[in-house]
Amino acid sequence: MPVYAVATVEAAQAALLAFEQNDWSKRYLPITTSWHRDWDRVIPFFAFPPAIRKIIYITNAIESINAQLRKIIKTRRHPPSNEGATKLLWLVLRNITCKWGSATHDRKAAMNQFEILYEDRFTQPHR
Repeated sequence: MPVYAVATVEAAQAALLAFEQNDWSKRYLPITTSWHRDWDRVIPFFAFPPAIRKIIYITNAIESINAQLRKIIKTRRHPPSNEGATKLLWLVLRNITCKWGSATHDRKAAMNQFEILYEDRFTQPHR
């Protein structure tokens, strides 16, 4: 959604209005409703520099994990026991975490911005 990529709150409002006026809005009405309802929660997002904002809106690790777990659960029959279910989920989580070694796109730029904004929270440079 273009709202994420703009530079200011005013531009975000304009992008949201433009989204509402095209066919996507009719197809995804809950998105528009949610943005309007939670607009006060969206506005603080624009206080961050673009590098940090990009990391925030493209990184949704928890939802990704949940989606992968749901997919595995849906495609399997009921496990024979709770222990079997636990083992299945453990194996899925192990496979998911193997992929965590690769850095998110533009992570370095975001970390540099975080270090500037929150210098007191960093104990050593993340370059």
